[in-house]
Amino acid sequence: MAVGSREEPTADDRADASLDGRLTGLARVTAELIRASTAEAVTRIVVEHIAEAVGATIASLNLLVGPDVVRLLGLRGGDEGDAEAYATYPMSMANPATQVIRSGRRLMLVGRDAIVDAFPDTPRIDRGDRSLLVLPLGTATGTIGAVSLSFPGRRDFQPAELDFLDILADSCAQALLRIRAEADAAARQAQLSFLAEASAELASSLDYEATLTRVAELAVPTFADWCAIDLVKDDRLRRLAVAHVDPAKVEYAHELAERYPTDPAATNGPWQVMRTGASELIPEITDELLVAAARDEEHLRIARELGLYSAITVPLVARSRTLGVITWVRAESKQAYVQDDLEFAEELARRAAVSIDNSELHSETLAVAVRLQHAVLPAGLPAVAGCDVAACYTASGRTEVGGDFYDVIALSGGRVALFVGDVMGRGVQAAASMAQMRASVRAYIANDPLPDVVLAKLDHMLAEYGNEQLVTLAYVLVDPARDELLIANAGHPAPILLRADSSVEQLPSADGPPLAVLEGGRRRHVVRFCSGDTVVLFTDGLIERRTEDIDEGRERLTAALASLTGDDLGSGLRLAVATMGADAHEDDVAAVALRRHPGRPL
Repeated sequence: MAVGSREEPTADDRADASLDGRLTGLARVTAELIRASTAEAVTRIVVEHIAEAVGATIASLNLLVGPDVVRLLGLRGGDEGDAEAYATYPMSMANPATQVIRSGRRLMLVGRDAIVDAFPDTPRIDRGDRSLLVLPLGTATGTIGAVSLSFPGRRDFQPAELDFLDILADSCAQALLRIRAEADAAARQAQLSFLAEASAELASSLDYEATLTRVAELAVPTFADWCAIDLVKDDRLRRLAVAHVDPAKVEYAHELAERYPTDPAATNGPWQVMRTGASELIPEITDELLVAAARDEEHLRIARELGLYSAITVPLVARSRTLGVITWVRAESKQAYVQDDLEFAEELARRAAVSIDNSELHSETLAVAVRLQHAVLPAGLPAVAGCDVAACYTASGRTEVGGDFYDVIALSGGRVALFVGDVMGRGVQAAASMAQMRASVRAYIANDPLPDVVLAKLDHMLAEYGNEQLVTLAYVLVDPARDELLIANAGHPAPILLRADSSVEQLPSADGPPLAVLEGGRRRHVVRFCSGDTVVLFTDGLIERRTEDIDEGRERLTAALASLTGDDLGSGLRLAVATMGADAHEDDVAAVALRRHPGRPL
């Protein structure tokens, strides 16, 4: 060869250069797969960049998404309708991708005849003269999918190129596994966070209807596109809550539940879950399932429009009793529920069922306590000659009744007995103790109404028969013949006297312990009580606040008693209690007032 001349490249040189270029392109694609962070990114790399690097005119990525279901993640090229025809297909379908997934081995077919002969019954397989290369996405546990590449005409592959494509397919499989693992970890963390938040909601209130509505809302759209909660009421499933990102669809779902209630005789769905107590997982809601469940053509049309894709229904079971069901549905997201999702849904349902059961138990207990309390509180006050009598009872707004009780009893000789007491605690036990105490006080008053005698007998009764609850009591006997108040106090806030001249006098403070805390005999105090004077007895809820000293509460009450100077003692007492801040009471409040008519003997 002469110096300075340039030799023309041969066909082999050009083939080698072309191969080098393809291998360089594939190397870049491999690097991209390593950096890919989403399945969508992997799909784009496979169907676009790999196809470009090797000169394929049709490229697809097929992923095994269930034991017998393959999904087309991405497609480049091909004929119109291919994406829809192969969106999902069963492993039982004979086509190149399913064969490679089953065998785990690369498939290479060159020429139309070879392709059609290998898959004579596969729809859309005959696309003229071409070459087909299908690569398995292999992992340590099996083949998870396949990459299919189609080339025009007859294509010869160099061993180095095939080796590189095999490595690239493995890199694709590893990228998908890594992304799936990361997604699973994120999903699990999200489930745990959701479960923690839902548990906090369930524990925050005994209003289970409002709470379950909030839980349904929390599930959307993270774990479901729809979430519905149905509870059994009067032998039918009543839709308690529905959540969807579109408020219009929420109302629509309520209307559908009323229009097409679930069939109690159905062999699947909410009633079947109710009967068996077994959860139901539908990975894919097929059109056949919609047709089977539809009541009429309109029902089927609506179901199809909703685009339901996958569903889970789990029972709400507490103390071996099924209270209802929770249904999660995926529609727009087009994601199938799996076993892990079912286990998570069952855990949430267990917690929700306990919350419902606790709420029902509480409601029943509260109803009993309320009935007991109503039985304890006087239905009315006696008419007492020569005086006005008023009482006021204000609940704190808590979900349990308190232990405050009171009574006014007209006695012979014009005398009047008044008492106000407090059983420490709340609920049925406190209400039952209130009933016992009120009945005992009335019984002892009938025998001898002197304050120290009544309290001494109560001490003996509680000490003899036992009582774990602390009871305080302020007792006043109005004696008209002597213009006197006789007072005894067992650890209770002392009554207050509003004189006819509007001055306020604090009656003797509690000089004895609560009932049955025996430290010697009971004492009684005697105080002048003349025409126009008013005595007020009350429980500690009226004057006690966590944010202030008890003396401040007494000072506020002293000022509030000015409202008792009007003609209507009942209205004045209610105003005084309200002035003390009824809305801010942390405890129930009971107050009783008796006022002697001015200028007239009792």
